[in-house]
Amino acid sequence: MRITHISDCYLPRLGGIEVQVTELTRRQAAQGDDIHVLTATPGERVRLGEEEIDGVTVHRVTARMPFEMPVRPRTRAALVPLLEEIDPDVVQVHLGAISPFAWGGIRAAVEVGLPVLATVHSVWGGLARTGYRTAETLRDWCDRGVQPAAVSRMAADRIAAALNYAGEVFITPNGVDLADWSPMGREPGSATQPVTFVTAMRLAPRKRSRPLLKMFAAAQQLSGPQRPMYLKIAGDGPHRARLERYVQRHGLTDQVEFLGRLSRPDLHRLYVESDVFVQPSVKESFGLAALEARTSGLPVIARSQTGLSEFVRDGIEGLLGSDDAAMAVAMARMTTDDSLRRSITDHNSTTPPDQIWPEVLAGLRHDYQRLLEPTNR
Repeated sequence: MRITHISDCYLPRLGGIEVQVTELTRRQAAQGDDIHVLTATPGERVRLGEEEIDGVTVHRVTARMPFEMPVRPRTRAALVPLLEEIDPDVVQVHLGAISPFAWGGIRAAVEVGLPVLATVHSVWGGLARTGYRTAETLRDWCDRGVQPAAVSRMAADRIAAALNYAGEVFITPNGVDLADWSPMGREPGSATQPVTFVTAMRLAPRKRSRPLLKMFAAAQQLSGPQRPMYLKIAGDGPHRARLERYVQRHGLTDQVEFLGRLSRPDLHRLYVESDVFVQPSVKESFGLAALEARTSGLPVIARSQTGLSEFVRDGIEGLLGSDDAAMAVAMARMTTDDSLRRSITDHNSTTPPDQIWPEVLAGLRHDYQRLLEPTNR
């Protein structure tokens, strides 16, 4: 099958969408599909033009912008001839909260007459809703071949509600590689050992790293001094210095460690050596880092309103809290209840999640085939 993906961001950028789209396209190419990527992100070797990466043909449709922003004026006009030349069977567009290049890609694909799967990777809030509703009505685009999709049921429900859309919103989840995130090497902790919590996130307000520190401090008060707790934070971002000052002011320097951005192997090693993963953010459409941690065997603590409920059931793969206070209680419970923590760890270590790559790829192919059915053209 000839598949074209359109995304504002792609390698060498290393954000969540970029990494997931890169892995998806690489695996589709390895299956024998003819994969093209149209992106506004400059490459390290090719700034503007075409290059091949791991069997994927990458078309970098870029413009010189401050800070290398992935913005291309007149996107539709630039992409129409490319799409006509590639002539794909299906186009999958990857959208974040604000994705001008991908939005222009939908316009171009509709103009060329191609079936489009528009996957939203973010949780739609007020700003995104306004932008998407005023561009064109999704209902009109669906009549012309556009199929909306989201990475989780929660995110799909938000899209349907925001646009008053009565049709089906496809679910196209992120994928995880069992080989990369194996629980092998994990050793059960004893009842006398400290409990190590871990998270992986960009240190920015949206990810709620500061509320996580407050939850951790509250959990320490709830669990008492008899069982030490530690928190290791993998990731970097604009708020790191501010968070480090917060830790110093509140006397947490011996319990909280900032590790910076880690490679995938180092992050996996951290998961195997830790006890519990915590995801404090509320606007989480899926939670790939949490899925990777869960696949590595870690129990996951997260907010119940997020897309993590796709692979975390309360009391089975982890604990879900309705608010920050409930999250702190869950962290304290994971610290003091060794039986619960071990039970969830054993389950996660022996039961793979549904969102492994073979299943994700098979589901996507089924979605593509549905778009190609005569009733949808």
